[in-house]
Amino acid sequence: MQLHADLKQRAVIHAAQHDWQASPMPGVARRMLHRVGDEVAQATSLVRYAPGSHFSAHTHTGGEEFLVLQGVFQDEHGDYPAGTYIRNPPTTRHTPGSAQGCTIFVKLWQFDPQDRTRVIVQTDKMARIHDAQRPGVQVSPLYRDDLEDVRLEAWAPQHSIDLDLPHGGEFLVLQGGFSEGGENFAPDSWLRLPSGSRLHAQTGAQGAKLWVKLHHLDSMQQPPVSA
Repeated sequence: MQLHADLKQRAVIHAAQHDWQASPMPGVARRMLHRVGDEVAQATSLVRYAPGSHFSAHTHTGGEEFLVLQGVFQDEHGDYPAGTYIRNPPTTRHTPGSAQGCTIFVKLWQFDPQDRTRVIVQTDKMARIHDAQRPGVQVSPLYRDDLEDVRLEAWAPQHSIDLDLPHGGEFLVLQGGFSEGGENFAPDSWLRLPSGSRLHAQTGAQGAKLWVKLHHLDSMQQPPVSA
């Protein structure tokens, strides 16, 4: 399967307008945003766990990065409430599920194969830093290395937001919204802009809170050969 597989093209999914699709695991459904492969795939998705549902134990050969959007995500390592950002690098293993149900935003097979850094961040406890180069923008850094920059951003209401993207960028709306490219982006809307492009967005009366990932599209690993 291929969905928005060409990283050189602008990609948009207004996920809240799409139905949930069942996964192979009972009680686990997803809204696909980007995918290259079948069940073992390079993928960006929203995933919803019904109360009491879980996946079988598995190893993340290509790594897993996710943000808990609603409810409480669980595995044998702990309980992770809404707002938790987690990076499980290549070779990590767990048995994910949720007793009460949850929704997560997750990216698979998009790590540097040599990355072994596990990250757990409670984003609701983080301070916001004013971006001196971008008026109206506050940043909460989540992870950064030579290949990627992951953060939450808060955009002020009724504000123009501009950002050069020499190596591309991805944006998921968490709260509020903005307009860009003639489209309106509401919560759960996802936008990917290719390398060499420029974001020009206009926020509405509520402003916007977003998950943002930058500098990564030129260095994303290839999906598994078996996919």
